Amino acid sequence: MYSAQTHSIRIQVNPTYLEDQSEPEQDYFVWAYHIVIENRGDRTVQLRSRYWKITDSSGHVHEVRGPGVVGEQPVLKPGESFEYTSGTPLSTPFGIMFGTYQMETEKGETFSVDIPAFSLDCPHIPALPN
Repeated sequence: MYSAQTHSIRIQVNPTYLEDQSEPEQDYFVWAYHIVIENRGDRTVQLRSRYWKITDSSGHVHEVRGPGVVGEQPVLKPGESFEYTSGTPLSTPFGIMFGTYQMETEKGETFSVDIPAFSLDCPHIPALPN
């Protein structure tokens, strides 16, 4: 599990390799990642948008931007959390992801929340040392 906290918003990420959806012989590797967004602050916030930077082990970078997460823009009151699961494919057995969520307070103030970097590792292929 990977974790980060920015502006009283805690993000936890748990990636999982999806063997049943992957086709290694076709250079197609798939991961799911489960995210928990927890409001540890004293003001209500809404997740407005997301940004992801996904890099595979060959250095190919894919960036994703869009409104909300999984079709939602959740509102989190103090002490509340929101969980979702999404996924990403890569053409290599290893990679890394990180990003940000753009949050907005009830007063219209916006701020970014860091999504911690997490590794995407195929458990059946030995990693090469750096």
